[in-house]
Amino acid sequence: MIPTEDASARKREIEEKLKQEQETLSFIRENLEKSDQLTKGMVSILSSFESRLMQLENSIIPVHKQTENLQRLQENVDNTLSCMDHVISYYHVAKETDRIIREGPTGGRLEEYLACIAKIQKAVEYFQDNNPDSPELNTVKARFEKGKELLEAEFRNLLTRFSKAVPPILILDAITVDDELEVQEEVMLEHLPEAALQDIICISGWLVEYGRNQDFMNVYFQIRSNQLDRSIKGLKDHFRKNSASSGVLYSPAVQTKRKDTPTKKAPKRPVYIPGTIRKAQNLLKQYSQHGLDGKKGGSNLTPMEDLDLRVKHHSEALNEKHGAASGKDDVLDIEIDSYIHCISAFVKLAQSEYALLTEIIPEHHQKKTFDSLIQEALDNLMLEGDNIVSAARRAIMRHDYSAVLTIFPILKHLKNSKSEFDTTLQGTAASTKNKLPTLITSMETIGAKALEEFADSIKNDPDKEYNMPKDGTVHELTSNAILFLQQLLDFHETAGAMLASQVLGDTYNIPLDPRETSSSASNYSSDFSKRLLSTYICKVLGNLQLNLLSKSKVYEDSALSAIFLHNNYNYILKSLEKSDLIGLVKVTEKKAEVSYRELIEQQIQMYQRSWFRVTEHLTDRNMPVIQPYNKLKDKERQVIKDKFKGFNDGLDELCKTQKGWAIPDKEQRDFIRQAQKRVVSEGYRAFLHRCANIQFTKNPEKYHKYRPEQVEEMIERLFDTSA
Repeated sequence: MIPTEDASARKREIEEKLKQEQETLSFIRENLEKSDQLTKGMVSILSSFESRLMQLENSIIPVHKQTENLQRLQENVDNTLSCMDHVISYYHVAKETDRIIREGPTGGRLEEYLACIAKIQKAVEYFQDNNPDSPELNTVKARFEKGKELLEAEFRNLLTRFSKAVPPILILDAITVDDELEVQEEVMLEHLPEAALQDIICISGWLVEYGRNQDFMNVYFQIRSNQLDRSIKGLKDHFRKNSASSGVLYSPAVQTKRKDTPTKKAPKRPVYIPGTIRKAQNLLKQYSQHGLDGKKGGSNLTPMEDLDLRVKHHSEALNEKHGAASGKDDVLDIEIDSYIHCISAFVKLAQSEYALLTEIIPEHHQKKTFDSLIQEALDNLMLEGDNIVSAARRAIMRHDYSAVLTIFPILKHLKNSKSEFDTTLQGTAASTKNKLPTLITSMETIGAKALEEFADSIKNDPDKEYNMPKDGTVHELTSNAILFLQQLLDFHETAGAMLASQVLGDTYNIPLDPRETSSSASNYSSDFSKRLLSTYICKVLGNLQLNLLSKSKVYEDSALSAIFLHNNYNYILKSLEKSDLIGLVKVTEKKAEVSYRELIEQQIQMYQRSWFRVTEHLTDRNMPVIQPYNKLKDKERQVIKDKFKGFNDGLDELCKTQKGWAIPDKEQRDFIRQAQKRVVSEGYRAFLHRCANIQFTKNPEKYHKYRPEQVEEMIERLFDTSA
């Protein structure tokens, strides 16, 4: 049961809360009534505002529509007026552009001129589309054509005015190779000033896009073709004027640039050094005229201390005797060197022309235009090459085989340049690409013909007594044959390719290996070409040996014949060894050196037999048997006298005869002398010793004519025409 006090307190608390809630409820009711009143007022205001807006809209919308129509009308009027002004402007284009068109695009007015042309072009398009029968169309058309003609004329004038031949010094700088420089400085060939070039490019672009005219491309290739040809001719004139007198065979500009490096070598030029084959040509020409043709007698050469001095002496004598011919050879050297440089210059200039052309000519016309551009210069080079081939052919018909030496440096350079040539001419017509290969083939053909005919001439050179050296020294046939082969060594790859181009494997009995050949004759492997050249050299040497053997029979004295063969065989061997020709010979003849040494030894033995008629008197044959204290019979004394007389007479005769013979090689000369001194001196001393105590005459000094030392001195003077 809850206590009474607590219940009363609880009741009071509840009554207080009830009172508070009633007060809150009354406050809410009052606020709701106020809110309803405010809502009713707002609704009334909004209703009034809506009514007023509807009234305003009904008044404004008609005015807005009317204004919009007026604005549209205004815009239409403005557009119409603008179109009228634009159309009217087309009727005034001819008049507005008349002065600028008449003055032309020269004098830096190209941009303004092209803007006028654009206006005229738009006028033409307008009249064609809207009023094709109007007289104004003909007027603006005529003005447009006039403007185009002036642009074409400006294109021609700019090209003509600023296209200059490239100076020879710049060309030489561009084609010069300096092995001392790890990275070559590329020489830029500037054909046109930058400002003129940009104008030309701009005009070209307009003519292509709007002019619809390709005539300017013909103008371009004609002008640039002329400059290309002039540049090459200028280089050729540079060689003619400077090379012979000053010896400057590369660009002086290179020297000027590199004054800070005086220790550097002179830059290398393309391939050929003038004069490297001049002496050989002189000797071979002299031989072909005097030897093969048999019009003049041979030389009577004196022995010298070194074999090379003989060729040098011969060459110098020819130069003195044929001064005019030497001058012609100098000119020929310059012409060859000039032609080689012109080939390199053509490649470099053509590459430069193509780079310039790509900036001016549309892409799809570039190859055709380039083909036309290079034709004149290329044709002139090929014609000059054909002339060289023709001259060589005529020379070969005259048995002047030195002409092939002219072909070698040119052909070598052409073949070395072929890959770059092909790259440069890529995209041109087949007839253009084939010009260089055709020239190379012609040179290889005439070169191979010369090589073959030279080999045959060595074999068939007649044995003419008046053409034989009286002293038994080296024959002109030998020295010229070796000299010719030495020139082949300098161009062994070219000579081998010449032979290979004619498929001479069957001629030389060399089996063709499919790996060594291809469909193109010029693509024979280097090993195969080397074997062909080796076989050819061996053939020439074989022909030479047979001919020398035949010539030696012209001599009545077999000893002189032996000396002649000895000198020639020795000269051949020493020349082969000194010039490294022996390396080529050994490709097919492994024992060539041994064979020649055996031949030389055989001839020495043949020569030594000539002394038998002297030394046979020193032997014991028919010598009387001498007993102590026995007096010799008259017959026995006569035998001894005859032996002394036979020895003395034979010695005098041989020494007198052989003193005029020649052995140019000092080593061989000394060897033969020493060997002969040893044999004769020993035999003579032994003979004197046997006869020392024999009283075979009352006048011993009459028979004992020479002391052993005197005999040795006499033999020592053999082969010495100055003694």
